[in-house]
Amino acid sequence: MDRELARLRFEIDRLDDEVLDRVSRRAGLAKAIGALKGEAAWRPEREAQVLARLAAANPGPLDAATVRHLFREIMSACLALEQPLTIAYLGPRGTFSESATRKRFGAAPRLLDLATIDEVFRAVEAGNAGYGVVPVENSSEGAVGRTLDLL
Repeated sequence: MDRELARLRFEIDRLDDEVLDRVSRRAGLAKAIGALKGEAAWRPEREAQVLARLAAANPGPLDAATVRHLFREIMSACLALEQPLTIAYLGPRGTFSESATRKRFGAAPRLLDLATIDEVFRAVEAGNAGYGVVPVENSSEGAVGRTLDLL
């Protein structure tokens, strides 16, 4: 059993090295693409296409949601190399808005947790954040009128 365990761990280590090499190569290509594009680095439609293609090609045993999550994080890290990204959201930390921001943009972007919906909109308008995440509805008041007014 000890020999088999050591063999399997060795194989996992080898695969981890291969994954790291390929992710690093992907990051280099993403940087090159970012330099060529000269426009907004994040293209949600392209991200959706890539994630859908990978989920469909997934042979298992990981489920499609896990594959999407893993690749969203890889894409987030690569995007940060193309163009550092700041996302403003309605804080404080630990709220559903932060969770939605992390789910959508991954762990790589810098986050600004702001106290009001107006501050989030101002941060985006002033160029202090590339995107803003605000609630459209919540459990206490239903539709969030201030968000709808500012949109």
